[in-house]
Amino acid sequence: METTVAIAGGVGFFLLGMAVMTDGLKALAGSALRTVLAKAAATSLSGTFWGAIVTLLVQSSSATTMTTIGLVSAGLLTFPQGLSLVFGANIGTTGTGWLVALLGVRISLTAYAMPIVFAGALLKLIGKGRWAAGGASIAGFALILVGLTTLQQGMGGLAEQLDPADLPAVLGGPGVPWWSGALGLLILVATGIVMTTVMQSSTAAITVSLAALYAGAIGLDQAVALVIGQNIGTSTSSAMAAIGASNTAKRLAMAYIAFKLIAAVVFLVLFPVIIRLMIGASDAVDPVTLVAAFHTAYNVVGVAILLPLIGPFTRTIERLVPDRGSPFTRYLDPAALAASPVVAVEAARRTVAHVLATLCSQASSPERQPAAGPSSEALQQVQAFLSKVTEPLPSDDERQWFIETVHALDHVARLADTFKDGAKVDASLDSPDERRAVQLYREAMQGAAESAALLEHTAVQHAAADAEGGARPVGSLEHLARSAGELASLGSRHRRATLEAIASGKRAAGNALASVDAVRLLDERAHHAWRAAAYLAGAAATPGQSSPGDVP
Repeated sequence: METTVAIAGGVGFFLLGMAVMTDGLKALAGSALRTVLAKAAATSLSGTFWGAIVTLLVQSSSATTMTTIGLVSAGLLTFPQGLSLVFGANIGTTGTGWLVALLGVRISLTAYAMPIVFAGALLKLIGKGRWAAGGASIAGFALILVGLTTLQQGMGGLAEQLDPADLPAVLGGPGVPWWSGALGLLILVATGIVMTTVMQSSTAAITVSLAALYAGAIGLDQAVALVIGQNIGTSTSSAMAAIGASNTAKRLAMAYIAFKLIAAVVFLVLFPVIIRLMIGASDAVDPVTLVAAFHTAYNVVGVAILLPLIGPFTRTIERLVPDRGSPFTRYLDPAALAASPVVAVEAARRTVAHVLATLCSQASSPERQPAAGPSSEALQQVQAFLSKVTEPLPSDDERQWFIETVHALDHVARLADTFKDGAKVDASLDSPDERRAVQLYREAMQGAAESAALLEHTAVQHAAADAEGGARPVGSLEHLARSAGELASLGSRHRRATLEAIASGKRAAGNALASVDAVRLLDERAHHAWRAAAYLAGAAATPGQSSPGDVP
């Protein structure tokens, strides 16, 4: 009973310490985590590298994965880029195993850990901002050390009661028949899966295996079999988290499961060879260190297999989990809200740009009438989505960027309203000024559609942007502004000329006033399209570049 309590308490301290330390490190990283990940995934290789580094620093593959889901959902990263970060997170999370293997199971650090817990907790309570986050990180790390020491003591008691011979022999061991060894291997793999599923942490489960191996309760081959199962077990939590989740989360969860299963198949097939090599190496290298190295190799090999095939692999996942729902609102993923307020606003900005591009593209064609209903519904969802952004944005530049996004939303909503009555450009507009007004309107709508389409797919880097990160469709915007400005001047001139024609009896009042209303409607639409595109371009610009200003 005492042994069970010690093992359970050690695992509990370890899990609690990991949670506290991870929360502290995430708070310390702040928006830098989002910025680093968004910039790091330029290529699959760099995404994998930085995904591993970030995960190693924040000690949480879940933090990296959830931030990645938000970035992919908001359109800041493509699915292959996001997947490369997740691959790297799987490598980075093995760093804790090395900490346990090289330090945790060998030295009792409780005497040193307790004062550290006190210091960290005190700093957490009396400090603010980053000081409080740093205190949580320190206290969490010390709790991990306490947990490892407690677990080590419990495993010492377990080793007195349990011998490796009491557990199933596995394939590749000396004198083990292949059929019984294969069965034993599968039993231990299944045990590892259950351990991770119950603990909801592969790191904790692998820590238990390392401590048991160091205490002599299990053999090297049995520890390796457990680690394979514990790696597979991490995919069960991803599968459960994907139930009812967003489309992006489902795709990443499926890719994560496939990644773990592919690596498991490779290592199960090669298990006899690997075990013989590891047993031979155990004369020169400590078995616990060998298992930590195996844990890292397991994930590195899985990445090495899939990374060169990431294109076809992601296309397969996308076919298995196709896009569902309205294309207008595909960016409005709750994961973007969870990632950071900046990512959430970016998701809203891209949605507004998509709606604007769709409306203006349809309006630029004489044969098509924009469908205002779906657009208006999407814009209402954007408003509801932005209302959930309650955390303040960290910088003045990002707050200004938020304001410009809301301005764009307002102008696109007004533009959509002008199409609700189903009004079309009247074919009776046949005077030279009226025909010119129609031409300018078409040009303005086409320019707005081109600008919005580019802005929707422009990768935005905000306060930490590179100089080239603020790409803007300058040519289309300038052409749009000229067309809208000329149409506004023409509208005023046309109204005066038409009223004079009515007064002189040259035109009937009803028909003439209808043409005035038609030109005014064209002017109103072009104005809202121009202002919306200009504000979106300001939102997409690197802070410090000119923005459209507060023009109604």
